[in-house]
Amino acid sequence: MKRVIFFGSPEYGLAVLRRLAEEFQVVAVYTQPDRPVGRKGVMTPTPVKKFAEERGIPVFTPTTLKGEGERLRQLNPDFLVVAAYGLLLPTEVLKVAPPINLHGSLLPKYRGASPVQQAILNRDWWTGVTGMEMVERLDAGPMLGWSYTEVGEKRVDQLMEELGEMAGELAVEILNRSPNIKPVPQVEGLASYTRKVRKEDGLVSFSLPAEEIWVRWRAYYRWPSIFTPKFKLMEIGLESRGGEFTPGEILEVDSRNRSGVVGCRYGKIRIYQIQPVGRRVLKFADFLNGARLGVGDILPEK
Repeated sequence: MKRVIFFGSPEYGLAVLRRLAEEFQVVAVYTQPDRPVGRKGVMTPTPVKKFAEERGIPVFTPTTLKGEGERLRQLNPDFLVVAAYGLLLPTEVLKVAPPINLHGSLLPKYRGASPVQQAILNRDWWTGVTGMEMVERLDAGPMLGWSYTEVGEKRVDQLMEELGEMAGELAVEILNRSPNIKPVPQVEGLASYTRKVRKEDGLVSFSLPAEEIWVRWRAYYRWPSIFTPKFKLMEIGLESRGGEFTPGEILEVDSRNRSGVVGCRYGKIRIYQIQPVGRRVLKFADFLNGARLGVGDILPEK
């Protein structure tokens, strides 16, 4: 049975690890250190660490991989598999065993930290997963296989879950077929890059088109969410793309599901849940009642 060392951290990585553990001997897992979560700052392990510990797989959480080459060689792996780990693998690690990365885009498009969010923001119809050999340049290695899916109207969490399952299947296929796979070089002229998502990326205004607000909500659903200085828009839908409206005007309140429709520069969005700064999440109609706002009023953003 092939021996694998896995590097990964979030749910996307967990989906890959879970599938690898069904087919191969995972001899060690490398993941990010525990992080404080929530208002109380409770130290919380990554999903990958939780799974590995439940299975009795040795877990390592270094803040750097420099100097890890010797320990990795002693584990005698046949492959290193990486999926959303969060640290670059230095040369000494890349030389331990064939390193394979499962990247959440159809390379060479969207190299870097936020390929799934970028596919949504750019309104791409298709995205996918690429398995590639790892080199010292970011996501630039020769490609070993692909899987693809429609973006459609999926949120980032939904798309990440789907891509994680696809990446797990692709990883198993690549490892099983590795002697017969001929790597395909990436076309550098087609390469594009993504950066890490920042909190300020979630700032929106009703002066934007409704479709743009809805697309950002889908892309930033998990973090940082979308917000104005006054509130977060927790659950929304695209009511219409067309028509010009006074930005922020409350156009409709639905007493049945406690939602409401708000005008944007172009188009309208329906707000289901909202979270005022420093308060709990509310149904939109309940928020309006508490703020003494109704149809025809302007929802204050600042």
